[in-house]
Amino acid sequence: MGAIDFVQSEPFTLGVELEFQILDPNSLDLVPRAGHLFDQVPSPERDKIAYEFLQSIFEVQTGICSSVAEVEEDLRQTARVVEEAAYACGCFLFASGIHPFARPEAQLVTDNERYLRIMDELQFVGRQFISQGLHVHVGMADKQSAIHVCDAIQGYLPLLLGLSASSPYFKGEDTGFQSYRTKLFEALPLAGIADFLGSWQAYEQKILMLQQSGIIKEFRDLWWDVRPSPYLGTVEVRICDMPSSFNDILALTAIIQALAVHIVEKQRPQEPIDYQLLRYNKWQAARHGLEGRFFDPSDLLGHEQQSVRGAVERLLNVLEPTMDMIGSAEWCEGIRNILQKGSGTDRQRHFVAEYETFKNMILKLHKEFWG
Repeated sequence: MGAIDFVQSEPFTLGVELEFQILDPNSLDLVPRAGHLFDQVPSPERDKIAYEFLQSIFEVQTGICSSVAEVEEDLRQTARVVEEAAYACGCFLFASGIHPFARPEAQLVTDNERYLRIMDELQFVGRQFISQGLHVHVGMADKQSAIHVCDAIQGYLPLLLGLSASSPYFKGEDTGFQSYRTKLFEALPLAGIADFLGSWQAYEQKILMLQQSGIIKEFRDLWWDVRPSPYLGTVEVRICDMPSSFNDILALTAIIQALAVHIVEKQRPQEPIDYQLLRYNKWQAARHGLEGRFFDPSDLLGHEQQSVRGAVERLLNVLEPTMDMIGSAEWCEGIRNILQKGSGTDRQRHFVAEYETFKNMILKLHKEFWG
């Protein structure tokens, strides 16, 4: 392999991927019915769905959208059709970063060459990997812009994690984390905090070295928190838990887009961010969510330690002109709603305390998903 082609995109277009859990309506446990569900979805929507690592997970995708409003319309249409297909298959879709009581050993890997290869290598670590996320693609005009956004947005990914956190429970226990999905992900050898890239040439050289060494087969094997997607012409932000609210999905999509636009428009020189600082900020967001501590690595929000909540509020103020420019202020306002009502994890814990069982919590969140 030599040069990696970057497919130019219309700047700042959006593509969103949602990973849903497939649940049995009686036990509310994960059920391996992705194959049945795929067959049940009518052909017009079949191009916007995909199998995932486990047979109990199902992905819904948008097409290329020019705005968050288009993302909303696209997802509503496809997800509603998939929901109806799930009911016809005797199951339903649920949105959360981790199922609260499912047993990893009961899950079945999707019969796909890549997934089987990955599981064969990961073994017990891979069998714990029953988590779901929200992935947001932002179109880039050129490959150097993609690299610049990947490098610069790294410092602010913990804020997105704190906002999206929805995975406090694992195998029936409260982990004490706002996002335990993050810790499961970090057990994988090629996942987590991305390397500083600096230039497209450096990215190409890294991918070539990893392939020649037999470490990866393709760039998709790097499950970084943010990465270039050359064949789509995008930057893909992957750090978020799967939110339990459709409005939260739209708000997170909006702030990711606004942050990417801001980074490209400002074109501030980007130096490597200290790895320990990145790890500290990410730990704080995964462990404590919006109440975690955050140290701004590039002084965009004030070069002092502050709460994740406070940093998000400052970020919204910084991005306000950008939101107005791209017409996303209405959607970004949903971020303030998350700050007010709490994250998905906060709501899960509240409902477990109120209704006393995981099953009642699941039913409550499922009922509230569309707002």
